[in-house]
Amino acid sequence: MDAVLEMQRPAACFQLRFQSLFHPGRGLCFPCDEQGHVDLDALSDRARENYLYARAVIGREYAVPAVVPAM
Repeated sequence: MDAVLEMQRPAACFQLRFQSLFHPGRGLCFPCDEQGHVDLDALSDRARENYLYARAVIGREYAVPAVVPAM
């Protein structure tokens, strides 16, 4: 059943990118919509934990996230 739901879910055209403040070129990216909304239910447990962590440490470890086109 999960595979069927996954196939019906449209591919994200954008990513919410959190750039590291201390390690240039490093960061975290999550699929999102045009406004930067991330579907938490679509993320794996680990990705969800990383997303919530990145949000919690904006300004301390990560810059304010940017919505960018998915590559």
